[in-house]
Amino acid sequence: MTSTTALDDAAIRALDDPAAAISSLPWLEASLADDAAAGRFAAWGRSTVIDENVGEAVIPRPLFDELHERAGLEATWPVGNAGLLHVYGYLLSTTPTPYGLKRERWLSGELERACGLEAGALLPWAGTETLLARATAVASALLARADAVTEVVEGRTARIALGSPTPGGTAALAYSVDGRIVTMFPVADPAALRAGLGAPRLRWNAA
Repeated sequence: MTSTTALDDAAIRALDDPAAAISSLPWLEASLADDAAAGRFAAWGRSTVIDENVGEAVIPRPLFDELHERAGLEATWPVGNAGLLHVYGYLLSTTPTPYGLKRERWLSGELERACGLEAGALLPWAGTETLLARATAVASALLARADAVTEVVEGRTARIALGSPTPGGTAALAYSVDGRIVTMFPVADPAALRAGLGAPRLRWNAA
């Protein structure tokens, strides 16, 4: 059984038994424990699991609770730690969105290419570092770019960073609020995104 197939099976299992689903993926169980012990979730801000595109939660509440318990984090549904939700929660999401399943950002290779990384660099089960550790490093580098856009929203400072486009035009986006990462994903048309930013507001499910 390939790791992708195992992940698909675990995502379905998580609908009824999130604890068993996580335990069925040794690399995920170990990553959650390692990231919690290292305090890596502190680099990430707060996010809601209610997706702005579909208007519903992308993971069920029992999985939300199980993830936060394993990470040693307090959270009140539907707002939790953005790193935990966007990195590990999305891997077990079965909710379709206009852009496909949320886990595809970590599996398709598009984000890796947009970040100038080697193939497989952001696969959840690859390498010696956890996916959260790798994602944090890449997002932090993007947010440090001099051309990142800063917005002030109701006294909070948000930052939107876009990497250099690939030959195909895709760019990696990273977003933070008050110095803490909220999300990272590939953007097919970065020029259109920049043009459509408009009035400052909290974006991409930030809370």
